[in-house]
Amino acid sequence: MAETVLKVHKRTDTGSHKARQMRRRQLVPGVIYGHKEASIPVVVPVHAVWHLVQHGVRVTDVELDGQREKCLVREIQWDAFGKEILHIDLVRVRVDERVRVSVPLVLRGSAPGVAAGGILDQPLHTLEIECLAVELPENIRVPIGELHIGQAVHVRDLLLPPGARALADPDTVVVQVIAPQAEVEKPAEAIAPAEPEVITRRPTEAEESQ
Repeated sequence: MAETVLKVHKRTDTGSHKARQMRRRQLVPGVIYGHKEASIPVVVPVHAVWHLVQHGVRVTDVELDGQREKCLVREIQWDAFGKEILHIDLVRVRVDERVRVSVPLVLRGSAPGVAAGGILDQPLHTLEIECLAVELPENIRVPIGELHIGQAVHVRDLLLPPGARALADPDTVVVQVIAPQAEVEKPAEAIAPAEPEVITRRPTEAEESQ
């Protein structure tokens, strides 16, 4: 992917009311922090943040007051409906710095096991990895073109970028094709007629004397 430059500006106004005013002007409030340096509140054009989202950019050059530094897009906050971008967190990183992040797992191909009647089950949708910040992948592809019923792809089977390391258990199942569970009708168990309950009591002294 071509190098991305995110141009931001410092913001002096803080608070939820000011943030709403920024969003109405198509601006997204954000912050730059990390490397034990001062946190800088910034504002970013919303179209620039959408560019990061649409292209899966995780590491970008951030330009502020004519100075550039490389940052990891740590978090983008959305509204409850997932339509409006509310805030962006940018963390300073170095070219030689290793980071730990969660990367989406994307299935590729069609599993023959599904065509044979199996059910595709994907327990793991993201994978936490450690790698160089500048080599952070947009996603990790998971080929399923040879997956038959009863077979699975585990974390240990994934092809990671050079130098990247998966932090999950190697035996964790990423995706599998399971056999359909046939519904077997169990014969209704015969219900035996209830026997009358016998209630016994000790006879009273008057009854014993009769």
